[in-house]
Amino acid sequence: MTAPYRIVAVSGSLHEPSKTTALLRAIAAAVAERAEVEVQLIELTAIGPALAGALRRDHLPASVEEKLVAIEQADLLIVGSPVYRASFTGLFKHLFDFVGQYALVGKPVLLAATGGGERHALIIEHQLRPLFAFFQALTLPLGVYASDTDFDGYVVGSEILQARISLAAERALPLVGYAASRSVEALV
Repeated sequence: MTAPYRIVAVSGSLHEPSKTTALLRAIAAAVAERAEVEVQLIELTAIGPALAGALRRDHLPASVEEKLVAIEQADLLIVGSPVYRASFTGLFKHLFDFVGQYALVGKPVLLAATGGGERHALIIEHQLRPLFAFFQALTLPLGVYASDTDFDGYVVGSEILQARISLAAERALPLVGYAASRSVEALV
């Protein structure tokens, strides 16, 4: 038996409860229905105060360093942010500013975002995908965007969104298996 895949979901939301966090939980659950996984959810609402004032990684407290190591060692990253002033949240970017430049090379990353309406859906293509391209990560072709109308409170309520989540999870797993089987040295 192989070890479970390490899934790390990073929510860029600055609020709790959060539709972004709810979306990431739904995506992680869809992946968990299809493979043996260990899921760790990193919420900026929890680590933000310890992260915000740091200018260098060696200034971060051990609790935040632990989250960075989890991101760097994940077999699959699921990342999401609410649309905030036409982009992801600043604290989300600040967190990824501390990730090692080559730590995500070849790592599958499933991109997700939430916003008030459909016109914000391009955040995935114009903001998130370029960020992870810098890291030479393997951004999965199918991202998941959800607008406010896709939720019942803080639960995915749209059948169309649920179908997209299922499709994204289904398409992610072959790439996760491939990337997990490769050595880090072969990817750098």
